[in-house]
Amino acid sequence: MIRTLTFSFFLVLATVGSSIFAQSKVVEFDSPKMKVFLPPKNTENGKTIVACPGGGYTHLAQNHEGYYWAPYFNNLGFAYAVVEYDFPNGDKNISMNDIRKAFVILKDSAENWNIKPDKIGIMGSSAGGHLASALATHPSEECNPAFQILFYPVISLDKEVTHSGSRKGFLGENPTEEEVMEWSSDKKVTPATSPVFMALCSDDKVVKPINSILYYNSLVENQVPVAMFIYPEGGHGWGYRTKFKQREQMLQELTAWLKNLK
Repeated sequence: MIRTLTFSFFLVLATVGSSIFAQSKVVEFDSPKMKVFLPPKNTENGKTIVACPGGGYTHLAQNHEGYYWAPYFNNLGFAYAVVEYDFPNGDKNISMNDIRKAFVILKDSAENWNIKPDKIGIMGSSAGGHLASALATHPSEECNPAFQILFYPVISLDKEVTHSGSRKGFLGENPTEEEVMEWSSDKKVTPATSPVFMALCSDDKVVKPINSILYYNSLVENQVPVAMFIYPEGGHGWGYRTKFKQREQMLQELTAWLKNLK
């Protein structure tokens, strides 16, 4: 089922956006569960972002790591989709297929929504960052992200590095060494991997910063463009929340990066 909504339904979001956000619209889907936030007519830049909120593959932080970002991206001309993906419970294809379906919907709607099918990027936070990077490092015809935006992401599924709950949720109780290697995104980077923006904090006690550092190193080794910003404090899970002290600096750096996307 598809529903087109007005932004009065999302009035709470207007408090974190500018006035043009009120002129946008939302299209809601049931399979996968997804809301697509479309920028006002004649402000589109043709690019789209598919967001994967975090939550350790057991719950979703769909507001501050999902919906609250919509005004920011719409005001920059991006279409923006938040997917409330189903949890894998050890079957990785469950979550991955939800995101792949979202990409198919966006490509099928590209002409109507004034978006470019080859300019759809992916965004993920925490476990959602693992899902986003896993899809980016395992591209397919239906889902080949043009760029990645990752906040404090889980990258490695090595038990010495990873977030244990995310590893268990994605691969189950007793994954093989081959599965761990295959789905640790830092091990799957190639020169064809899409460009990456990463932001995290050095005092993150939930997802170790080494996750992002391993990914950064692999991207650099493969000559993939990457920007990584590590803030001295802020912990984990800040998303678009205003209480994150480095928020304005982070948004300035993200905005500059987005404006330079080809």
